[in-house]
Amino acid sequence: EDLAALAPDEQRRVVIFRATWMMGLGTFVVLVVSDPFVDLLTAWGNRLDIAPFYISFIVAPFASNASELLSAYTYAKKKSTKAMTTSLSTLIGAACMNNTFCLGIFFALIYMKGLAWQFTAETTAIMAIQWIIGILAIAKDTQSYFMGWVVFSMYPFCLFIVWYME
Repeated sequence: EDLAALAPDEQRRVVIFRATWMMGLGTFVVLVVSDPFVDLLTAWGNRLDIAPFYISFIVAPFASNASELLSAYTYAKKKSTKAMTTSLSTLIGAACMNNTFCLGIFFALIYMKGLAWQFTAETTAIMAIQWIIGILAIAKDTQSYFMGWVVFSMYPFCLFIVWYME
């Protein structure tokens, strides 16, 4: 709204400047906060005598996906079929994208650095849940309230798979 009175070229310049500024600030915040956050998760795991995987699997996604969670919440508050479908689709898309991207980086690191493979349970659980969520998302065009609970239940189910396999 604040750009409506400007000429199209000026609007584009201001939008590009704002986007660059916000992405630069976001990148700076991530660079400053990431290492202390990982140290914090490690300290929590050590103090609570909980494996680092469980701490990072529960806490880190809420921090790294805060924008998707806020967006999904905003859509969900509208309480319409279309808004709920968009809300669940946002979360499903973020989960699948994050899992695929992170798993790809993980596999690349193991291969490039020649690391020992010690993550069968975690990888199997993530892949199984990703396939289940993908099939559920493809099977229906409109997501229901029940489907929201099914998707939500996959989070603790994934933890259960890791616990059981270990």
